[in-house]
Amino acid sequence: MVKWLLPMLASLWLTGCGDEIWRTEDVSEFMPPLDFELTDENGRNVKAEDYAGKTTLLYFGFTHCPDVCPASLAGLAAATRQIDEALRDDIQVLFVSVDPARDTPDVLKRYTDIFGPQFIGLTGSTAQLDELTNRYRVTYEYGEKDPEGNYDVRHSSAVFAFDSQGEAKLLIRDDDPIPAVAADLSRLAERGASSES
Repeated sequence: MVKWLLPMLASLWLTGCGDEIWRTEDVSEFMPPLDFELTDENGRNVKAEDYAGKTTLLYFGFTHCPDVCPASLAGLAAATRQIDEALRDDIQVLFVSVDPARDTPDVLKRYTDIFGPQFIGLTGSTAQLDELTNRYRVTYEYGEKDPEGNYDVRHSSAVFAFDSQGEAKLLIRDDDPIPAVAADLSRLAERGASSES
């Protein structure tokens, strides 16, 4: 009796809680909705509301980053390629540069174009960036300049995922497997599509 009872109870538990199970980290209980005022890669002043209606990923970095940023963005690009084509257009990645001195809109646009059309570069003043990074408990710090004036920027590599209404849902880390990220993003995009219809 125990042999068939345990699998049945496990099945019922998964069915009852299936809506709450994510493969990446659920942060919906303690992260605030998407909110910002920044400048996009075309030089326009934009707000979070301008990106409503799609599943939105928020990532902080800088274009001169030698390893973490390109690897993270390439991982997100790989994950979105695994998503059904009908849902892929309902996902956008906002790459927020915390290096506005070097990352002009034109530089950002050339950089994000490498990863795909769903990647959008954003930046802003130090005050705007500090307000946004503080909102999501993200830190960044500039390193010392070398003799040529180059410097590194230390920053978080976490990706925040928001639903189509701008509500925070997930935290995606570098070590989350691409299939897991793709599965969660697909679910978010599906929910957004069904709420729009």
